[in-house]
Amino acid sequence: MRFVVTMERDETGMVVVECPSIPGCVSQGATEAEALENIKEAIQGCLEVRAEHGLPLTVETREVEVAV
Repeated sequence: MRFVVTMERDETGMVVVECPSIPGCVSQGATEAEALENIKEAIQGCLEVRAEHGLPLTVETREVEVAV
């Protein structure tokens, strides 16, 4: 499965990565590469827990356009 993730640096310089289609699925790392590896593990774990609890694996995400 492929997932879209977001990445941003926090105030301490850590790279925080989130998977918007899996509620609560967040990880971090000192580098982008480390953060991406960590979110892969987090996604796997979140999917396993959601399946065990009979929850939908993901939630629907959409893009919207906003005029600026």
